Amino acid sequence: MTVSQKIASLLLETKAVKLSPAQPFKWSSGWNSPIYCDNRVTLSYAEGRTFIKKSLAKAIKKHFPDVELIAGVATAGIPQGALVADALGLPFAYVRPKPKEHGMGNQIEGRIEKGQKVVVIEDLISTGGSSLKAVDALREAGIEVVGMVAIFTYGFKVADKNFEEKGVKLVTLSHYNALIDQAIAQNYISADSLESLKKWRRNPEKWGV
Repeated sequence: MTVSQKIASLLLETKAVKLSPAQPFKWSSGWNSPIYCDNRVTLSYAEGRTFIKKSLAKAIKKHFPDVELIAGVATAGIPQGALVADALGLPFAYVRPKPKEHGMGNQIEGRIEKGQKVVVIEDLISTGGSSLKAVDALREAGIEVVGMVAIFTYGFKVADKNFEEKGVKLVTLSHYNALIDQAIAQNYISADSLESLKKWRRNPEKWGV
């Protein structure tokens, strides 16, 4: 199995993927979706958690060898980022969606220095909106974002466009097509569900509206 296939299989085995075409999930972007992928579930499984950690670390070493700091996107990117930073022996910080409304009022938590080269860790990419807000916050703090690594992407064109416009290189371990291929191979989805997933993937903004 490739890493992409292994991650997809892992998400299915741990039941991190939920399918509900009849009662769609509502994403923060406002889109309706017949599928919800909760990568946080994998943290409860030592073997899978370790595989993801090692795969993220390997991807960072390959694509961003000059990294000096790992930053996780709150909240799902925090545990993954901390695990990877530990594996690489690098400093770790995390980025909130917005500054705290009390205390120090920080949006970025952790010791950072201007000019540091950072790789941002995210668990999942849909449109990329929330992930790129973290990039903006880091850049405003004088940090050089050399790239982002995520466990999974739905592969939407709008996400590709958003990352390109921000000048952020995105590397992901697995993707939607690999997930669907594994779901079919493992008899995880019915023919009706597969058709719904195909229709949604072709036009996610309008699906279920």
